[in-house]
Order: sequence, then structure tokens, then C-alpha cells
Amino acid sequence: MNITLKAEQEKIVQVLLATGEFNNPDEVIQAALRLLEENYREYQQWLEEVRVKIDEATEASKHTPPIDGETYVAELLKRFQQAREAQK
Repeated sequence: MNITLKAEQEKIVQVLLATGEFNNPDEVIQAALRLLEENYREYQQWLEEVRVKIDEATEASKHTPPIDGETYVAELLKRFQQAREAQK
């Protein structure tokens, strides 16, 4: 596989090579791909956790009486105010 880098990407590779931490451009690209893969796995894990929380909240809401938006926001603001006062 051949990859063409943009000028700014080539500059990044050159700067990293100049640090002495990498011996050649392949090592820089391998490190970048490892980080990308790690970031992607973490994102997928976060996404799954959010989906589970949404599913749990959806299930819990089936057993909780509905609340109108104004009441919810007022209660939320009340909690924020209480938390702010507790920090003083």
C-alpha cells in the first residue's frame, strides 16, 4: 500500500524523526496507527457504555411516572443551587 502525505503531515513526520525517538517514517506511522486504534477502541467502549445507560434509563422510565419539562428543569436548578451552597 502506498500512502501520500500532505505537506503538513510530512512536516510532522520530519519533526518526530528529528527527536530521535523514531528511526524512520514507518515507525512514526505505526505509532500513529496504534494511537488511532487505541482511541477508536476507547470511543467504542464509551459508546457501548452510553448505550447501556440509555437502555437502563429507558427501562427505569417505564416504572416512573412522567414529569413535565418545567418541573424537571426547576428540580435540576434546585439541585445545582444546593450543591453550590454546600461548597461555600
